[in-house]
Formats: sequence, structure tokens, C-alpha cells
Amino acid sequence: MTKQRTGDQFLTMLSALANPHRLRVLAALSERQVYVSELARELGMSRPLLHMHLKQLEKAGLVTGRHEVSADGRALRYFEVTAFCEELTPERIAVAVATLAEQSKS
Repeated sequence: MTKQRTGDQFLTMLSALANPHRLRVLAALSERQVYVSELARELGMSRPLLHMHLKQLEKAGLVTGRHEVSADGRALRYFEVTAFCEELTPERIAVAVATLAEQSKS
């Protein structure tokens, strides 16, 4: 069982999921790990824009990235989806609100 996110982590996750491009990235990564250039081509997205979305997904704990060096010496950054499961219920929201940082409460 995964550790429950704090209120701030919960908000970061919801914010990351509230973007259609990031949902497309998660869908593409749901079946396998992919390196950034290949994923950018698959999604028809520029690498800088894809990096921005991957950064948000990584910050939210929804994907992880790692570097690998190919046989020809190229540095490749691979990403894969992190296993996650969040139930969105009024009770879960109440728990999340109770753990929000002070600046998030105002």
C-alpha cells in the first residue's frame, strides 16, 4: 500500500492531472518506459514543452525519470509511470485539508 499524500501533495497531484497534455503523457507512459525524444515524437510535442510537463508530473510523484547511456554513447532520459492510486471522496478531501500547509489554507 502506498503512503497517503499530504494535502499539499494531493493538490500538486490534482494540478498535474488537470492538464490534457499531461494526461496524454501519462497514457503514453502507462504501457512502457520511453525516452524523451521518442515520447516527444509520439505525442507531436516539442522536447522543451514535454520536459515542462514531465517536470510537473515528476514533482507530483506520478512519473520517475532516469538517465541511461546508449551503446553509441548518447545520454537518454527515460520516464515511466509511478504506481499510484488515489480515491477522490469527500472524506479523502477532508483528510487532505487537515494536512495543508498554512499558506495553502488561506
